[in-house]
Amino acid sequence: MKLSSDDLEELAEVAIVAATEAGQMVAESRPVAVEHKAEAGSLASQVVTEIDRRSEAIILGHLAPTLASFELALLSEERDDDRARLHADHFWCIDPLDGTLPFIEGKPGYAVSIALVGRDGVPLIGVLYDVVAASLVHAISGAGAFRDRRPWHRDEGPGPGDGQQVLTVFTDRSAVDDDNYAVMISVLNGIAGELGLAGARVHTKAAVTNALGVLDNPPACYFKAPKASGGGSLWDFAATACVFAEVGAVATDSHGDPLDLNRADSTFMHHRGVLFATDESVAEQIRRRISEGTSDA
Repeated sequence: MKLSSDDLEELAEVAIVAATEAGQMVAESRPVAVEHKAEAGSLASQVVTEIDRRSEAIILGHLAPTLASFELALLSEERDDDRARLHADHFWCIDPLDGTLPFIEGKPGYAVSIALVGRDGVPLIGVLYDVVAASLVHAISGAGAFRDRRPWHRDEGPGPGDGQQVLTVFTDRSAVDDDNYAVMISVLNGIAGELGLAGARVHTKAAVTNALGVLDNPPACYFKAPKASGGGSLWDFAATACVFAEVGAVATDSHGDPLDLNRADSTFMHHRGVLFATDESVAEQIRRRISEGTSDA
């Protein structure tokens, strides 16, 4: 089914209401019991709470009627992948609570994420609700990005060449815990120097708030190099990729190709890595170092 611009506006509004209601519920909640999923992976990807499931129920309560009326498939973190996304023209891609671990720990860095993705892997709608900031960001392909319903034009910042500015790097906790973390910091400081910056500063949150943090702290990046397994999932990056496209920032794999947001063999993104950056000069430096094998982040 071909979606018109009016269809996208309508679907975005449904997703905005869903994400806001779910996010407000999360803001008023604390985890009572923490469970661990069966599959292997980092701690952050394994923990789940009843709040994750309640958030998903709220979201699906709003999105479910659109599945039939717009012939959409559904992919959600807390449900098995039925692979209908590979055959439908479009599918909802949902992370009911991105950043469950910081939520459990009572730290900032968790959000609700909803995207509408085409069968070709191109995100058409991205809706994100930062729970701690109580802030809504959404984007519609071809119609721009918005923060709290107002048009959002990213701050480009002073950019490379300002010797007092630092390169702000967002990363996941798994990178900080990695044995090669010190090497990664050294490499990032080297990249900052090549860009004419004073050094690198690292922040650790979850995927959605990491990506949004990039846009708020130029020059900045968030990246995950290719590795054998894991690397985040489709629902971690689909909505923010739509926002980045609409504000003219970089959201690619680690080789500079479009993100593979509807890969057939897995929902994981480890095969090609992920790179979000405020501008192409930062992205190119990160890609070069990844290709040289100097970072395992």
